[in-house]
Amino acid sequence: MNTLHFFLTGALSQAPQRWRQAFVAGQELGWPQLLERCQALQAGESVAVVWVSTSEAQWADRVSQLAKIGGHCQVVLLSASLQDEEALHALELGARGYGHVYSVPQLLREIALVVSHGGLWPGQGLVDRMVAATSKFLAAGRPPAAQADLSMLSAREAEVARAVAAGQSNKEVAAKLGISERTVKAHLGAIFEKLGVRDRLQLVLYVSSPVPAAGTPGGH
Repeated sequence: MNTLHFFLTGALSQAPQRWRQAFVAGQELGWPQLLERCQALQAGESVAVVWVSTSEAQWADRVSQLAKIGGHCQVVLLSASLQDEEALHALELGARGYGHVYSVPQLLREIALVVSHGGLWPGQGLVDRMVAATSKFLAAGRPPAAQADLSMLSAREAEVARAVAAGQSNKEVAAKLGISERTVKAHLGAIFEKLGVRDRLQLVLYVSSPVPAAGTPGGH
């Protein structure tokens, strides 16, 4: 499926240079033209990742209207000052992603990859809060002996997976294991691929799911 990238421009909203570097073929469009382009897309043929900046005075209305077009139009809100409350508001309006307007090209492409495949990128602060809350909730009702099957992971990857599932941030995991944050991210990429999960929250749910006991449905 072809992925298109549109940046909503306005009097106070222009695409940052890093966005242009991330998406060389991306298009910067004013509101009427952008809305028309998104509405003209055929579901199943192309998906548009639409980037909206909070410097756009009517960003909330724009995000809401774009989100109603359908699954082939995925909206990412970019802000110069990341706030969990703003991220939540954006998600409530239908945005699929939230990030810093001056994120490096590699991160912007990573966000695009996640949302274009139906995932959520709610911003690191909100993710950490969601992961921590989910971990505590699941741990409260889980038998101490319950263990997920992480046999397909290396020993180090399993350590990283369990630490993240316990609600620790990349920085905390790096300090605990004596490795760099970049290495933690690399391990997470491999973990997501091997376990078939898309994000940290799904990883928490996976690690919190015990292996079925022998003789039970799904057991050995």
